[in-house]
Amino acid sequence: MLSVIFPPSVVGVITAAAILLTTVAAFLLLLPAILLKLLPYRPLQRACSHWCVWVATNWASNNKIILRLLHAVQWEVDVRTPLDPRANYLLIANHQSWADILLLFDILHGRVPFPRFFLKYELLYVPVIGLACWAMDFPFMRRYSPAQLAARPELKGKDLEATRRACELYRSEPVTVINFLEGTRFTEAKRVAKRSPYRHLLRPKAGGMSFTLNAMGEQFAGVIDVTIAYRPTRKPLLWSWCCGEQDQMDVHVDVLPIPAELMHGDYENDAEFRARFQGWINTVWTRKDARLNRLLGGRPAVQAPRPAAL
Repeated sequence: MLSVIFPPSVVGVITAAAILLTTVAAFLLLLPAILLKLLPYRPLQRACSHWCVWVATNWASNNKIILRLLHAVQWEVDVRTPLDPRANYLLIANHQSWADILLLFDILHGRVPFPRFFLKYELLYVPVIGLACWAMDFPFMRRYSPAQLAARPELKGKDLEATRRACELYRSEPVTVINFLEGTRFTEAKRVAKRSPYRHLLRPKAGGMSFTLNAMGEQFAGVIDVTIAYRPTRKPLLWSWCCGEQDQMDVHVDVLPIPAELMHGDYENDAEFRARFQGWINTVWTRKDARLNRLLGGRPAVQAPRPAAL
């Protein structure tokens, strides 16, 4: 393991280069299927999607091998409930970094169906990643500001339409649908600006999750609740991950039952249902925040960068 031989920066460069190499190689294998999927023939499109998922599954497996070879991984992964790779799941997790995605692919590999994330629409234009996620039927969500919705009321509900389309695709095959309820990566500045009542989390956005449950609720074996507690660092989290600083982090995984009364309802127009759904999510978030506080020993989720010297 290089992390016990070389300085962290060297380990970081080698790790990043290795993951970049596997990503580029995977994309080259995906490219023919991405081009073929543009053809308006449904069976061919589904076959291309399945090929892309197979390639991505092996990409995750290769990255897992790379990490074990280069790092002294001793994660405390506390899985409270057995997982079934043939079952459907909805997964929620706190979100702090792109490293979250690498971590989830690593710890879930072989335990659950291949994950799909709800992604910001802007990520569709990220080189390599955007096209690959599109080819695997990841749902891309547009986010509109209150000012945009006020100026163009017809935009309201467009993100939920994307959820509906994605869920229709997922009815025919096992899937783990991942939703970062915070909607963006956590920072202390965002927590303060958004007046979050939580110490380590932003306020959860429950609308997309409610709509997913409306579309697929009976198919889900449960909600996988993942809590990720990174070690304190003054580096960007993804770089800290590559350098081996997160080789002893804590991850808590539990499967929550889905309340039957919250599986179906009109989140947008039924104020009573919306309040009940938000109450359930807020309870889950309160427990998650307390769990993070215990795992972090009362420290901030991520240590702030050191201010520049004057």
